[in-house]
Amino acid sequence: MTSATSSSIPTGKDTSTMSDEIPVIDLEAALAADAPTDLLTRVRTAAERIGLIQVVNHGVPAELIGDFERRVERILRLPRPEKAKLASPSGHPFRGWRQWPDDFGRLEIERYSVGQFDNPADAAAAGVSEQWLGLYEHGNVWPPQDPDLRGVAFAYAEATAALARRVLGLYERVLGLPAGSFPHGEPSHLNLVVNDYPTWTYPEAASDEEKLLLLEHADGSAVTILHQRGDYSGLQAQRPDGSWIPVPVVPGALQVFSGTILTRWTNGLFRPVRHRVVAGGAATRQSTGIFFHPSLDTVLEPLPAFVGEDGTDFEPVVLGEIDETNVENYLQVFGRPEQVAAWREGRPYVSELAETSAGR
Repeated sequence: MTSATSSSIPTGKDTSTMSDEIPVIDLEAALAADAPTDLLTRVRTAAERIGLIQVVNHGVPAELIGDFERRVERILRLPRPEKAKLASPSGHPFRGWRQWPDDFGRLEIERYSVGQFDNPADAAAAGVSEQWLGLYEHGNVWPPQDPDLRGVAFAYAEATAALARRVLGLYERVLGLPAGSFPHGEPSHLNLVVNDYPTWTYPEAASDEEKLLLLEHADGSAVTILHQRGDYSGLQAQRPDGSWIPVPVVPGALQVFSGTILTRWTNGLFRPVRHRVVAGGAATRQSTGIFFHPSLDTVLEPLPAFVGEDGTDFEPVVLGEIDETNVENYLQVFGRPEQVAAWREGRPYVSELAETSAGR
């Protein structure tokens, strides 16, 4: 159960317009000492009702975002046989290049994923505890076509991680918590994923539910920093009543998703945004997400300020223990038999696509 905090910032009421439900927040203004109360109220309302805000004036250089995305896009436009060489050698679903077809073999997502460290030695040098070093045994796959991509990707991850920390500081403020209340143990744990969504012009796909490219889910992060680009608002967020609202593509903005860790810290007060992606017909879409977590050593549990007389339903758990089971849990829900077999046998997985697929 969620208890009230000592915050003087009032909880927001129901809103009716898209801009109120998913507000665009000037981060510098919101973090200023004289930030308007109504601005902070909009932040808190969105975090409680949907779990998503958009931020501008966020400090991540537009040049860095553009450079990274252009480099990845060039890789994703390579001939498919060349991209297949960038699949994880061990079949790890969160490393390297992968295509994700639907039940008919039609491409829904093309993905390029990067782990925080290339190998256990790099993780150890950064301060990761010995018990979690096995998480980095499956290395990143860097394309030989762009030897500078690695440096740009890690610079992008570092810049967006700094933004994630600032947003958590903003959330502490709107909740009336002392700065640093949300655990910030170092090194923080990060993952980077680029999703490329194809055109989807199949005539039988009429409703949004018939043209989902990414199924409904909530992220397991503290917060996720997303940059979306494309010609349509394919990303949708779920309202408390179960209906869906498109997330506008706002030039220069980054989307901040609340994940289940933030929900746990606030004992359910802040909602983890449930989201999905719907196809845009002849339009394409790309998004880059950084999944920000505290240190793998962090014990995840509600902060005392949010635990009242009724206690909590959240049991303490160490983040590293969750991460150790992520691949198996993912494959159990989303993995196809041939993908699971590749992972079990430690070999690359390249999916088959139908002749009619947009990805061939």
